[in-house]
This record gives sequence, C-alpha cells and structure tokens, in this order.
Amino acid sequence: MKLWMICHLAISLSTAVMAQEYLVRFNSDSEAVRQNFFRRNGGKFELVSSEGNLYKWTTSSRAEQSWDSNVAYIAKNKTIHLFQNPSLQKNRASLVRKLNETPKAKGPAYPDNPEIKAPTIQASGADPLLQSAWGMFSTDAVSAHNKTAQGKGIVVAVTDTGVDYNHVDLVNNMWRNKAEVPGNGIDDDKNGYVDDIVGWDFHANDNKPYDLSMDLMDILLSGGNPGHGTHVSGVIAASLNNGTGIAGVAPKAQIMALRFIGEKGEGSTDSAIKAIDYAVSNGARIINASWGGEAGEEDDQPLREAIKRAEAKGVIFVVAAGNGRLDQASGKSHGFDINNDSKPVVPAVYNFSNMVGVAAIDSNNQLAEFSNWGKESIKLGAPGVKIMSTVPGDRYQDTVVDLGTIKATWDGTSMATPFVAGALAVIWSQDPSQSASTVKSKLLDMAAPTEALNSKVETQGRLDLHSLN
Repeated sequence: MKLWMICHLAISLSTAVMAQEYLVRFNSDSEAVRQNFFRRNGGKFELVSSEGNLYKWTTSSRAEQSWDSNVAYIAKNKTIHLFQNPSLQKNRASLVRKLNETPKAKGPAYPDNPEIKAPTIQASGADPLLQSAWGMFSTDAVSAHNKTAQGKGIVVAVTDTGVDYNHVDLVNNMWRNKAEVPGNGIDDDKNGYVDDIVGWDFHANDNKPYDLSMDLMDILLSGGNPGHGTHVSGVIAASLNNGTGIAGVAPKAQIMALRFIGEKGEGSTDSAIKAIDYAVSNGARIINASWGGEAGEEDDQPLREAIKRAEAKGVIFVVAAGNGRLDQASGKSHGFDINNDSKPVVPAVYNFSNMVGVAAIDSNNQLAEFSNWGKESIKLGAPGVKIMSTVPGDRYQDTVVDLGTIKATWDGTSMATPFVAGALAVIWSQDPSQSASTVKSKLLDMAAPTEALNSKVETQGRLDLHSLN
C-alpha cells in the first residue's frame, strides 16, 4: 500500500512539473465551443483577450493532441525579457565578486505597493539635473519645449517593470482613470479592473503597478533591473520647470503605468498582451515597449496579433531593437551588435505600420557598441548610453551601481526607446487629430542623417526635433 502511494505521489509530482502554459485562440467567440474544448481537455483556463478569443491554458497534456477545427492555433506562452543592461551584463561577474568581498551593498528602503497619491502643487524653477541629461540636448528636445505643446493630452503607456507613480517628477504626469472612483473597491468603469487609477499590474494582478518590491542588489543579482520602468517614464514625461530633477521629452504627456515584468526581468506573452490590450482600450496613443524575446524566439503569434490590434486602433508601438541576443538553448549571449533583419529579435522585427524600432547611440552619435540594428526593421537611433532619468524614491540616476572600479550605467536600447515615444507624443500634441501614420511619418522625416547609422537603420539617421514647430 505504501509503495503504491509513493509511486502515485511520484507520478503526480512528475505531472505537475511537466505542466505547460499555452495560449489557445479559437476561430469562434462561441461560449459553447470554448466550454466543449475545456471540458474535453481539462487543465486550467484563463481569459487573456476577449477581442482575440485568446485563452491561457495550463495543462500537462500534449497540446498537439488537443487541436480541433474550432481552434485557430495553440502556441506556447513564452517568456519575455527586459533587454539586459549591457554595462551591467559585462560587469556582473566582477560585481558579484566585489559584493562577496565586502558587506552587501543595500539600496534605499522602498515601500511595498504604496498608496497612489493625487497630483501635487509643485514649486517652480529650473530642473537642476537637466544639464546632465545629454540626450535631451542632442535631440533638441529642450528647444522643442519652448515651441510645442509638450505632449499635452497624449497618453503614453509604459509597459515595463512598473512606475514609481508617486515620484515627485512623475506624480503630476501620471494618467488618471477619471471613470474610476479611487479606493471604493468597485469596477466603476466596468473594464474588468477594480480601482485601476494609474494603470494595472499584470504581473501581480493588482491595481498598484509599482516599480520595486525587493532590495536593489537582490534584484540586480537575480537578473533584473530595478527602477527600469520609472527610468523609462522620466525620459518620456518628467515634469518641466518644477525646481527638481530633470525634464522629459514630452513634459505634459501622461504616463499610463502597466507592469507585466517582475523582479527577475521577465514577464510572459499573456501578460504583455493584457497590457497592450489595456493600453489600447483605455486611451493610450503610444505604447513604449523596452523589452523583447531576446532568446531568439523568431515568432510569437499571439503577441503579433496584439500589436496588430493596436495598429487597427491607431496606436503607435515604439520598441527597443535589443542589446545583443541570447542563445535559446544555452541561455548564453551571442554578443552584441546583432542585425535584427537576419537574426530576428521579437517584437522589433515585426515592423508593422504602427511600429517604430529604435537603436541606441552614444553622445558622439556613434551606434552604441551593444545596440542591435536592422535596415529593414529598425527606423532610427536615439540616445541610449549613460542616460540620466528618474528612479524610484524621488531619486535620479545615470549610473545603476558604482563600486569604485566597477560601474554600470543606464545603457540600452531600452533607454533609447522612450526618447522616441516622447517625441511622438510631442508631435501628436501639436494636432491631436492627426493619424498615427502621419505622426510617425513626421518623426521619421525629421531624422538627422548620421554616418554611423548608414545602412544600419531605415532612415539612416537619429532622432532630431530641431525642425519641429
């Protein structure tokens, strides 16, 4: 009897370990069709996109045996990554060794999902750290502040690790869901999310899409990048002339905080799709995607379809080109300087009409040594090396970690992408009635010819707002 129980337990554990997540899209929105499939195949099912008839299916069954005429496809629910910070990646081994030799460096204490503050009355005056934000000057974004609407009225969804929505330089520029009554525990706007005031956390499934929940070094050493979404948000829309910190490219735009990537720098296709669909349904004009499937997944059909749904609704999808590429089998880096056209990195390579793929350049207008590129798939370059911006806790950084001889700065195509997202918001705010295609065309037409980007990006140039009026 005991032997039978042990064997049964071993089989059960083996089955649990073998459980896989799939995304199932049905050809029909018929409830009877779905229920019949679920009843026949078992497992656990969860709605991902009602518009796409898409469900997440957790099962230990073999998916290929479950296909029927009512199913459009069954795809693996893939892992999506933050693109690794290249300077951190290069120095990780030395950083770990240094930390083992000395008492572990601790970052500031952060609250756990703090309550969302209302906009505040802020001081006036110059932004003291703006002079350290070289990318704001190289793109002529600072001059554009004086002759444009600065992104006013345009919502930019930051799909990322979350945002410090209470940061002094961001709190007044957070998107606010006016159809939702804060804190009443009711889904007032009936969009499926309760008290979604500034966005949603699709990783933890709650209404506080905050950026940090672990000690800074614990996140760094587990492969994540603390403050990533907050840093991206500051580049897009940090407040202008509030007497503190920096200013963003579009300092009157609104940031919608959509967290789907956790502390280890990973999310999943189903969570990314939910974030994209939420952004489109709730009024975002632009989606910033500083992430991708850098392990070499050549296709992710459910994600592809979500971006196409955004395209159909006139939403621009700004995406990072990537910082090198990982080998899917070994998990080891193939190195940097990857041509996305021949070695596709998802989703940048999809290159739909609403997409703008962005490579990174340095302060000398050279293609950053780590930056992916692609004459067909990547549109232009933007600043992506040692970028000064907001990080959680009312702080600012252009350097992630500094242990004397070992430093890692805020580098990456992740940092270049929000410069372009902000620029699109500025252009769109000049005339909100413009179509997405018109706004995109204006942006690309203004790109400044740059020798280092010849044959590397479609425009052969870099972001430049000089001619904007």
